[in-house]
Amino acid sequence: MTSPGVDLVWNPAGASDLVLLAHGGMEESRESAELWRPPILRMWPFAAAARDAVPTAAVGLMRYRYRGWNAEADPAVDLRAVLDELPPVIRRVVLIGHSMGGRAVVAAGDHPRVAGVLALAPWLPEGEPLTKLRAPVTFAHGTDDTITDPRATTAYANRLRAAGTPVTVYALTDETHPMLHRATDWNTLVATFTASALTRSDSTPAIDAGTESLPQYGRRSSLAAAVASIALARLRLPVTERFQVVKVAKARG
Repeated sequence: MTSPGVDLVWNPAGASDLVLLAHGGMEESRESAELWRPPILRMWPFAAAARDAVPTAAVGLMRYRYRGWNAEADPAVDLRAVLDELPPVIRRVVLIGHSMGGRAVVAAGDHPRVAGVLALAPWLPEGEPLTKLRAPVTFAHGTDDTITDPRATTAYANRLRAAGTPVTVYALTDETHPMLHRATDWNTLVATFTASALTRSDSTPAIDAGTESLPQYGRRSSLAAAVASIALARLRLPVTERFQVVKVAKARG
C-alpha cells in the first residue's frame, strides 16, 4: 500500500461518528500491512463489539503503509493523516488501538476529531512523548504480557495524570499480549468504552488514580474458541468500503 487508509466494515447511512481500530505491528518493517495478518485479524471482534454497542456509528480498521513503527513513527503519521482527511460528515472519532496501534492512537490522540482513546496492551516505551489526549482515556493491559510492558503503560498514565489528563487504567489478570485468554472481557471493555465515549453515558466512570482490575464478564476462553471467534467476526463483517489518504505529511518535530 502506497498510502494509508481505512477499511470500513460498518457504515450506516448518516453516520457522523467513526470507531477507528488500529492494529499492532513491528518495531521495524517496511513490508505492507496485509489484510490477513494476525494483528489485523485480532481487531475484528472489537469491530463487531463496537458496532453492537453503537450501531449508528461507522466502524473501520486502520490500514498503515508499513507493518513497522520505524524511526519515523509511520503508523502515527498515517493515523493523523487519516484523521485530517476524513470526510467532513465524520465529526467524532473514537480511537482504539492494540500494541503498536495503541502507541499510534496515543500519539494521535490530541487530534480535534478524537472523542476518546482506548489503548489495549499499548507499546509505550520509556521516554515516549506525552500527548494531551482527548477524554475519555482508558488503558488496559494483561498482567502476563511479555511483549509490551504493563508497568510502562502505568508509568505513562501517571505522567498524563500529572499533566492534568484523567486516565482509567485496567489490569487483566492472567492475560497475555494477544488478548485471547479473556476475549469476552476485552470485547466488553471495547463495547462499554465505545458507548461511553459516543453517548456520554456514566457506565464507565473515570478512575484517576492507580490501576483497577477489570471485572471478569465471561468465562476464560480457550485459545481455540478465541481464534474461532476472530474468524467468525471476520466473516460476518466484510470490508464494504475503503477510504484512502492521498497525501501523507512528514512526522512532526
